[in-house]
Amino acid sequence: MQFSLEQRTASLSVGEFADFTMGLRESGDGPRGLWRAQLGQQWHGELRNRTRASSPTAQFEVPIEGRLRHREWTFHLAGRIDQLLPLDPAASTSAGPAGGRVLLREIKTVTCPLPALEPDLRADYPAYFLQLAAYLVLWRAAPPPLASGLASPASPNGELVFVETCTGLSQSVGLTPFDEALVFHQLDAIADFLELRLRATARRRSLLFRPAFATLRPGQETIQSDLAFHLSPPASCLLFEAPTGYGKTGCVLEFALSQLRAGRFARLIWLTSKATGQLHVMYTLATMAIPRPSLPSNCPSPSPPSTICHPIGDKFKRSAPAICNPIGDNIPATRPSGAIEADGAAPTPVAAWQVRPKSEHCINSTFHCVRAACSFLDGAAARWPQSGLTKFQIDESSPHDLDTLRSAGRDAHICPYEITRLSLPFSDVWIGDYNYVFSPDNRGLFYEQPGFDPVETLLVIDEAHNLPSRVADAFSHVVRAADARFVLEQLYRQRPLSSLLLAWENWARFLSRLPHTEHLDEDDEADLRDTLEHLAGQVAISPLDYAALGPEVSDQLWQPQALLDFLDNSTLEKLLSCPRAGELRFTCLDAAPVIGEGLRAYGGVILMSGTLNPPEAFLSSCGLGAGSVEPVPLPRVEPSPALGKLSRRSRRILRGLTSGAELLRVEESREAARPHLLHARAPWREQAYDVAIDLRVDTTLRHRASHYSTTAATVAALQAAAARRSLAGDRADRAGDGGPPSPAEKLSHSPPFDPCPSLPTVAVFFPSYAYADNIVEALESAGSTLRVALQPRLPDLAAQTAWVEESLTHCDALFLVLGSSFAEGIDLLGGRVTHAMVVGPALPEVNAVQRARMSILSQTGLSRDAAFRRVYQIPGMTKVNQALGRLVRSPGQHARVLLHCRRFADPTYAALLAPEYQSARGVTSDTDLASWLGRGDDTVSPD
Repeated sequence: MQFSLEQRTASLSVGEFADFTMGLRESGDGPRGLWRAQLGQQWHGELRNRTRASSPTAQFEVPIEGRLRHREWTFHLAGRIDQLLPLDPAASTSAGPAGGRVLLREIKTVTCPLPALEPDLRADYPAYFLQLAAYLVLWRAAPPPLASGLASPASPNGELVFVETCTGLSQSVGLTPFDEALVFHQLDAIADFLELRLRATARRRSLLFRPAFATLRPGQETIQSDLAFHLSPPASCLLFEAPTGYGKTGCVLEFALSQLRAGRFARLIWLTSKATGQLHVMYTLATMAIPRPSLPSNCPSPSPPSTICHPIGDKFKRSAPAICNPIGDNIPATRPSGAIEADGAAPTPVAAWQVRPKSEHCINSTFHCVRAACSFLDGAAARWPQSGLTKFQIDESSPHDLDTLRSAGRDAHICPYEITRLSLPFSDVWIGDYNYVFSPDNRGLFYEQPGFDPVETLLVIDEAHNLPSRVADAFSHVVRAADARFVLEQLYRQRPLSSLLLAWENWARFLSRLPHTEHLDEDDEADLRDTLEHLAGQVAISPLDYAALGPEVSDQLWQPQALLDFLDNSTLEKLLSCPRAGELRFTCLDAAPVIGEGLRAYGGVILMSGTLNPPEAFLSSCGLGAGSVEPVPLPRVEPSPALGKLSRRSRRILRGLTSGAELLRVEESREAARPHLLHARAPWREQAYDVAIDLRVDTTLRHRASHYSTTAATVAALQAAAARRSLAGDRADRAGDGGPPSPAEKLSHSPPFDPCPSLPTVAVFFPSYAYADNIVEALESAGSTLRVALQPRLPDLAAQTAWVEESLTHCDALFLVLGSSFAEGIDLLGGRVTHAMVVGPALPEVNAVQRARMSILSQTGLSRDAAFRRVYQIPGMTKVNQALGRLVRSPGQHARVLLHCRRFADPTYAALLAPEYQSARGVTSDTDLASWLGRGDDTVSPD
């Protein structure tokens, strides 16, 4: 749907018009994929041949379009009717049935058994009837010209033909005047939606919000103007790199909200790779929000106090206030003088919605999104109008956290996820996971929203260094013979069509005979495609009781179509491999083309992270490299008539020339398409790290076992140094309070009854769980008394946070895994862990997938060293930079870091470290380590 709120016009296809709803529609039984469309085309062709044989003057795919005026809105509808044929054979001539009546016929394929009761068809497929009725109304408003001489009667008839996909049985249902009346009811619904969008536009223009930071940190002084400069039109893509703790979220939110208010963008989409990032965005928006003033209509507005919050970037250029009213205080917020818009709109907060996965919305004991298995879906469309849940659409201040949505869903007996889906279009800010833009399974939630247009949207991708791998994972799949056999057993119990059983038996047999191989050969790949095509077709046309089959079997049944889509996607680099017998992996090696295509669709994109180094490699992995920019064609210069007749050679030379203005236009277009890079400095981090490289050990897979004892001893030495440092700080604090402590004071400061006194905790980052386990065993073998907490596998954010808090209190060392949520997503270590150790760079595992990626890069012209850097070194060192960035998150915090592997001294690795970690001291012996660890034990930093 395309619409202009200023002109009060809307353009949409007849199909979009019929499918539009601001309420619930009855859900089906899972995805059907491309096969439904292909079967529909097949039956359309079959019925066309039958109609052509019985009515030679019939026409097919006839364009019908027109304009309908309704409630001060102008709607332009366009589409193609499947069949148009005469109703009066006696009026037919060789030139066509001039003067005869015509029939508009629409054909729809269904999986339900036919014939069916007409009320049931109307209840199950209301959009089909509405679509045909719209064609009839458009015909009467402006009959189209007909090429074969058919008349354009004022009152054509309409007929809907349902075709059962499995058997080909058909059933015809005629349209009634009531169906045509529903067209104007649908126009009412779309007009209501457009009025709400008009209201949302006015709300954005009157946005009022606090600055993200009451006091700017060093390095943030010019960030707003820098962001505006680098993303000013025609530039549309910006790489924003700033270290952890800089305040990227607040800075970019402040900039994005100002862009929404200025009218450059109609919506902000904020994507993160972890739930912690989403929560942080919601928290920051809450702290920036200013509540509406609650004053009677006859009460004059009070004069603004000196501490009032200002709209950022307003025309008065006010400075940030010293004090802001906290959220939820008892003092009504007032608007600054001169900030009222011309239309007199009241100040409004931003309407933001955090989208959580569908499974987290579910209030059933088992998550299975099939209508027959969920009473909250079955019949929900009928319950929606009286549910009162439209409050989430029209009131942006209504709480819509998961607990609130679940509670509202229980009360109204409606799926909470449907509340989110239906309320989302009326929010200005959408916050969610990468999948909602880049995953083929999840992107429909955003892209199928009425009125959503990427061109009018600012897309912000946080932790962008994770984007390439996450999108590749979203396109990858794995299937196992054991799962296929389990599904077959369940199908036998339900006794479906024998053709489906035979197809699934072939699938299970195919998987069972697959041996271990790093690459599927061409013959097996051809067999795979044939097997999947037949299987997906059988699943699409087979009526199955998915509620009885359960979620696991249903997911397996819907998977073949996704696997076919993966194989048919020519833009992806793929690998089909069997890491073990009977297991087939569909691996996306490089999703750069898909990412680049998705990013270029948006009016503005900000890719931000603390680790985008090197930017050229990152751009290439996102499909935004130099080779991905589409060339701008130069216009041909034709000879001017004033030159007279020129020779063929002269004309050819002239056509090869172009004007300076055209060359400038081409260069400006290329420059606009090329992403800009903005690197923000944080001066307070430059001296916050004391880094050393341990040259005594080699942590490569081949040699690490011989250094386990050294690594364990180093962990113990690091913790002892942290303890001495902490005690020195305590002594300095007590000395500052009144001199050295007396013996009695010493006893009073020592908790004699605590058998496990709280001492400083050190963080040790490992490339894998197995490596960490080996060092735990080495400590135990050496008789160490260190209390070590090894990172558990906890998917729940609350449980992860609780584990970190408890471990920091009761343990001497945290053993964390690089690349995990504990190393990248949880910001609880800053200022609390002063000593840390990284046990080797976290290079990806050497396997068939990495070898295939190396091969692909080599084929593009990269040397082996350059390919190794792209596939192994950059991802591994990015994890190191991310982990270390968590240790210093604000001015005044410091960390002593030991990079425990001689590879960190290799220039190819060292160049990938963040600048603040590159001034490292080499440790070549135990004496050097003791010297570095003991430095500053008796003194305390002035910070």
